[in-house]
Amino acid sequence: MSSLHPPGFNELLHAPVRLTIVSLLAPAVHVEFGYLREATGLSDSALSKQIGTLQEAGYVELHRNGRRATVALTAGGREALRAHGAALRALLGESFVSGAG
Repeated sequence: MSSLHPPGFNELLHAPVRLTIVSLLAPAVHVEFGYLREATGLSDSALSKQIGTLQEAGYVELHRNGRRATVALTAGGREALRAHGAALRALLGESFVSGAG
């Protein structure tokens, strides 16, 4: 963590593609791989690479059932996303985020 970043700022999640993926996963129990591909506009291989990076960090789990694959956010992934969101709010300032001012 850089001294420029507040506690909880997560470089891995801050990448736009990974932040989009975990944000799509957050409200769901699990999400189909095909839905993530369509929502992100990524190719299968590019999405697989990003999911692999998130898996290595312990943020997501990939489940396969034949040709069907689903992705789920882990408890650690949910906490990392929550902490990163809080860090972004701290970085931007509450008045900016809330729309006041």
